Amino acid sequence: MPRHGVARVISKLGLGSRTQAGEWVRAGRVRVNGRVVRDAEHPVLQDRDRIDIDGVEPAAPARIALMLNKPRGLVTTTKDERGRATVYTCFAEAELPWLVPIGRLDKASEGLLLFTNDPMWAAGITDPDSGPPKTYHVQIDGLPAAGLLAELERGALVDGERLKVRSARALRSGEKHCWLAIVLEEGRNRHIRRLLEAFDVSVLRLVRVAIGPLPLGTLAKGQWRMLTAAEMQSLSVLR
Repeated sequence: MPRHGVARVISKLGLGSRTQAGEWVRAGRVRVNGRVVRDAEHPVLQDRDRIDIDGVEPAAPARIALMLNKPRGLVTTTKDERGRATVYTCFAEAELPWLVPIGRLDKASEGLLLFTNDPMWAAGITDPDSGPPKTYHVQIDGLPAAGLLAELERGALVDGERLKVRSARALRSGEKHCWLAIVLEEGRNRHIRRLLEAFDVSVLRLVRVAIGPLPLGTLAKGQWRMLTAAEMQSLSVLR
């Protein structure tokens, strides 16, 4: 049975971030089997060792999850070393527990972004083998060349990585631009943008509109809402 650092275990229980847990440990607020530990990497067995914080053995909080309609210009991180605005500014007026984002959207991308206090559940949602597919609406600079959509599904080698999409289809076209609907099973860093760039296609807008059966719907940009128990269950079903 593997051992993990006590700060990591506290984080995996959904009680706080790993950074917060490390601060609690260094402050002498954490005990393992009744003994104060001050090393955040102190090895523990999650299901066997008793951990308490401030003398209280905490129970893992009930799982919650919420969806945010992420605006462009925000980075998906709790703190940014470059001082850029983060997605957490959208929760500035809310009294919420500690939450982690489920996956990421890059700074220029928009749309559906999920958060939860359950990191293990989040890992299942982002797992490329068991997690739900993600659907994006992508505006490109130009009209797609014949065969582009099939090429995206076949994929291409980009920077040493094999990138492809599960499906791609045209949504609507104007005189100069076109919107595509693209479904990904595995989202790597700037996956869609890099793949389209490999075919000399530029992205004007990229909006995630669904994760598995969960649509963004009519949620306004910058707004958020809690997921229902049924919605959370729908995301847990294997593909």
